[in-house]
Amino acid sequence: MGKIYTLRNLIGIIKDKASLSKAAILSNPTAATLHQAVLRATTHAPPSAYDDIHFNSLLVLGDSSRATASAIITALMDRLHRTRNTIVALKCLLIIHHIIKRGPFILQDQLSIFPANGGYNYLKLSAFRDSTTAATWGLSAWVRWYARYLETLLSTSRVLGYFLCSSSNSMVKEIQEQRIPSFLNLDLIKDMDSLVQLLEEICKVPDSLSPEDDRLIEEIVKLLYNDYLSTVNEIILRIEELKHRLNFLNFGDSVELICSLKRSQDCENRLSELYPMKKASIDTMRASIQEVKDAIGMLKIHREGGRSLGREKMSESARFEERVLSVGDSIHFQSGRFGKNELSTCHD
Repeated sequence: MGKIYTLRNLIGIIKDKASLSKAAILSNPTAATLHQAVLRATTHAPPSAYDDIHFNSLLVLGDSSRATASAIITALMDRLHRTRNTIVALKCLLIIHHIIKRGPFILQDQLSIFPANGGYNYLKLSAFRDSTTAATWGLSAWVRWYARYLETLLSTSRVLGYFLCSSSNSMVKEIQEQRIPSFLNLDLIKDMDSLVQLLEEICKVPDSLSPEDDRLIEEIVKLLYNDYLSTVNEIILRIEELKHRLNFLNFGDSVELICSLKRSQDCENRLSELYPMKKASIDTMRASIQEVKDAIGMLKIHREGGRSLGREKMSESARFEERVLSVGDSIHFQSGRFGKNELSTCHD
């Protein structure tokens, strides 16, 4: 097994050098520089420890013109779609994640509109398989899940109108959060549905490898935790606003909201397994979700003429939740508030 893996690494090194030489010969100087930067950041060599020097260099290159940013995203996607190597694929996906989290706004903008039609599974990795070794077979599951997770993250960001976990998009994010009190009930509930979808996708992270087994997986898990906390904070903002509107929700709004809250609670055990550390924001979110669920149930009882206190109220509340969940199974939101290709970015 060890000899096979060593041969695989040697072949990868040869492929990397050949790709770099080809880029230098066949491209004009500017395109060659960009293409080579992508290749250096996505080599076949597995890192002994996570080192983002080449990642950072790529982000710096992308912080220039729109044409340069577009060329980088195109080269990155081309590299991702052509490779059948798990290490290369994971590095490409990590770069996409880092662009979302801390990339310059112009790179984020180009990522948000690639491809022009967007849509489900646009990273096109649902059938990815690397069967070279048992280890690469296990990593293939991570590639498929990670691509699906990033697609969900981008979709959620489109609904919110800004990159959810971005540290470089804080101004737009702050403005949007200040506008939350002006959102329609439908908008808030759409946001909740999309944020819960992201939590559900986090819960699907593969169990085949532990972070200690691979440095790339370790970096993914760290980024995922930060995304989880950002999602929690966004949910809290909307839950707190919805608390003040419970008396004004119609039955359809109540159905959608209860469905989202229940789905969020269904994620709690898995998320606690993945991240057992205590965080005040997570406790706050869970308490607020339960409070709103109970309040909606009590409002339903009140509107139907009231019930005696105690167990009768509790059982009626539970029955109401079951009714709205059964109705809600057939209702889904299809599009975001700003359109699928209209993510807000901080353009000068």
